[in-house]
Amino acid sequence: MYKAKFNYQQATFLTSAPDIKALPADTGIEVAFAGRSNAGKSSALNTLTRQNSLARTSKTPGRTQLINTFVFAEDKRLIDLPGYGFAKVPLAVKEKWQKSLSQYLEQRQSLQGLVVLMDIRHPLKDLDQQLVHWAVQSELSVLILLTKADKLGPGARKKILLEVREAALAFMGDVTVHMFSSLTKIGMTEFEQTLDNWFSGNPAEQG
Repeated sequence: MYKAKFNYQQATFLTSAPDIKALPADTGIEVAFAGRSNAGKSSALNTLTRQNSLARTSKTPGRTQLINTFVFAEDKRLIDLPGYGFAKVPLAVKEKWQKSLSQYLEQRQSLQGLVVLMDIRHPLKDLDQQLVHWAVQSELSVLILLTKADKLGPGARKKILLEVREAALAFMGDVTVHMFSSLTKIGMTEFEQTLDNWFSGNPAEQG
């Protein structure tokens, strides 16, 4: 059993920010989590940190419109970005958030990597691909985490994993693809290993 280098269980809530100007000082290393509003982002964060309610899971996707910051070690942070693509919010709010997101990816010096969560049954939607493109252009490492892997049988899971890995080559960047289930812990080892690499200041493994 893989033992994580970092104790993500120590994560505690630090602050909620409406935009990047209100984030903590741009020092150390942080890893951001992003995904469609129903991709299981909060569940993945809670599973990683072994906490039931660190990131709030909501029956109404897209409710969070703030950037939530959690700290688990000195100068090491997990960033929970608002969900996208599902929330019934006004266009002006969506546009403001899109601008904030691109600024965050382009300007945040401490950002080491971006975890893009996608439901394994509906991967690589337009907004997902746009986000990965933005991150690659900003020379960030990306982990595409195919969530809810327990919803499919082993054969179907593997087929989609290989298809998404093949499609990810087109991004021409440091893009890793793994599957994950917060329910059965499928992919937990690969998830933690990738984060450990990033928080150690190492580039992610290819795959």
